[in-house]
Amino acid sequence: MTAVLDLWRKTSALPLGTRAFSLAFSQKAPYFASIRPRFTVIEPDRAELVIRKRRRVHNHLGTVHAIALCNGLEAAMGALAEATIPRDRRWIPKGMEVAYTAKATTDITCIAETDPEQWTADPGDGYDLPVRVRGVRTDGTVVVEGEIRLWVTERTGA
Repeated sequence: MTAVLDLWRKTSALPLGTRAFSLAFSQKAPYFASIRPRFTVIEPDRAELVIRKRRRVHNHLGTVHAIALCNGLEAAMGALAEATIPRDRRWIPKGMEVAYTAKATTDITCIAETDPEQWTADPGDGYDLPVRVRGVRTDGTVVVEGEIRLWVTERTGA
């Protein structure tokens, strides 16, 4: 089990554990702290978090701004990757492509998903691994969707 998944399982069972985990995760990449993600699901091949609609993440229209949405998608993807990747491999983001499909007028749930077989490919010299991502309003409307491509390679010496 990976360190992120192990920490999630230990903390999420405690009172206020998901908040503590979310705060700790945000410290790994400080720009995540600006959106104050609240993780709700972390498991192999799936991660979810919520970005609260609050003034700090508003754009000039009063909706959740595009960069906050992308930060949320990237945080969900990172948690998924850390919870899923085999111990003998490593990953790095390679690219992101998203489409904004509706106004982000409520809290947004950011979801990242992969399929188990994506992680079992022969790493060879490395391979692209697409992670499906989307952001959903509280009424179920998808406001952003796309793909974050990871570059996966074998883990070599320390």
